[in-house]
Amino acid sequence: MEANRCHGYLISLTCIGAVMIKFSNVSLIYPNSTTTVLENLNLEIQEGELVLVIGSTGSGKSSLLRLINGLVPHHTGGILAGDVSVNGVSTQMVKPGGMAHLIGIVGQNPANTFVADTVEDELAFGMETLNLPLDVMRKRIEETLDLLSLTSLRNRSIATLSGGEQQRVAIGAALVTHPKVLVLDEPTSALDPIAAEEVLSILHRLVHDLSLTVVIAEHKLERVIQFADRIVQINGDGVAKIGTPQQILLESPIAPPIVHLARALGLKEIGVSVRDMRRMTSEIREGAYVQQPTREASIDNPIITIDSLSLSYAEKKVLKQISTNVYAHEIVAVMGRNGAGKSSLLKSLAGIMDGVNGAVLVDSQDPQKLKGKNRRESIGFIPQEPSDLLYGQSVSIECEQADSDNEVAAGTTLSVLNQLVPGISLHAHPRDLSEGQRLGLALSVVLSGNPKILILDEPTRGLDYQAKNELTRILIEFAKATGKCVLLATHDVELVAELASRVIFIADGDIVADGTTLDVLLSSPAFAPQVSKVMSPQPWLKVSDVIAALDNPL
Repeated sequence: MEANRCHGYLISLTCIGAVMIKFSNVSLIYPNSTTTVLENLNLEIQEGELVLVIGSTGSGKSSLLRLINGLVPHHTGGILAGDVSVNGVSTQMVKPGGMAHLIGIVGQNPANTFVADTVEDELAFGMETLNLPLDVMRKRIEETLDLLSLTSLRNRSIATLSGGEQQRVAIGAALVTHPKVLVLDEPTSALDPIAAEEVLSILHRLVHDLSLTVVIAEHKLERVIQFADRIVQINGDGVAKIGTPQQILLESPIAPPIVHLARALGLKEIGVSVRDMRRMTSEIREGAYVQQPTREASIDNPIITIDSLSLSYAEKKVLKQISTNVYAHEIVAVMGRNGAGKSSLLKSLAGIMDGVNGAVLVDSQDPQKLKGKNRRESIGFIPQEPSDLLYGQSVSIECEQADSDNEVAAGTTLSVLNQLVPGISLHAHPRDLSEGQRLGLALSVVLSGNPKILILDEPTRGLDYQAKNELTRILIEFAKATGKCVLLATHDVELVAELASRVIFIADGDIVADGTTLDVLLSSPAFAPQVSKVMSPQPWLKVSDVIAALDNPL
């Protein structure tokens, strides 16, 4: 018997290369749906393989993941043909609870799955249900806290954690039971680039050192593609393509920036990592090109004024004497590590945070005093959890209510929704939508009100590249209007490169950088977009920058 160890995890490796997950002629359709999610899918996933599932928003990626542990169709409904087995066990014969020792699940929204109050108790819960001995539980908790850098948070209430910190807790809760299979739905969506890299590196080690089988659905391909052994591409019409990253990305419209860069440059090969692409573009980087001018922020018409803003939770200072302004026509990105204070800043500006000290003026008004129609016309706020804004029993009702509340023409909200995330069933309940679809619906509700200021907290969570491109277009058009501005907190560096005119970087509750997007991102290797990493030291953030420079050499 061969064994291996990684951060205290010890398991037997007796069947390297064995089939761990098998889809046999699997077809899936939901009642009242006009499209087939999967059609006659045959797929074998080996032990110790990391498989990436890609596809547009609402294409069926989450459904495929839930088939692995039987949540589909046992809990969600749907008509399933064929068979799915894990480690030789058919999910049709065993209910999801019977697979808990075998499969760890991390969903799109971890907050909906937590059952305990504190981090340590949440890690313990899964092991308690498996009746593991107390000494084993204690050892695994310590290992997992260390593995995911959660030790300092062990006694914290989960409700007080940032979205990214909650994501790491959810991953820890899945890993602590030592599953053979780990299924993750958008695991890096709420993580800053550094935390995402740490988590993915851990998963990579567990795959290679312990032969853990990992299946990931992820929209931010730039983060995960280099770790994937194979890709399953869901097209939304029941058809799935399976192949290596290089094979799938040759033609896939869903691709990370470096693949689009390779295509734009006419390279014969496609690199899936920054290292590969740098080797392919060395001659291009050595040329002399026109330097992009540094964009200057407007000094007129401050729409948001922040003066000595501070905020504390219990004895912890979350924001420390922050002072800055946001001006008309600006799109400002607030960036920083998980827990730095980004969401607290946005909630303070939206007027929904208690205990704020200092002065905040939004459109010359105190945001905490804005009510009803005046509030909707001044501030449009999208929280990290967009479901908090959705109360209707269907998409249609939600759109109609938004039209009425915002006093706009019938169909306005639905029109915005169809631009952002087309193809959503009007009869679907908002809770039955994918994470990206719910976000699109919440955005549509807020945008239809045409507020002066738009405040967005992680607005691309669950959105595919096409939806992000459409969101970028809509926000740029929004900011062009008289007296408008956009403020967003995000970990999506690629979105920031395409969208933002300015970046405010927060660390430990304080502003440590405030400048143009070009200057701030280029000075931060961890938060730099893919294109800038490939083309450094050239001052290019996105593919269009590279092409423009090549068309205008010195």
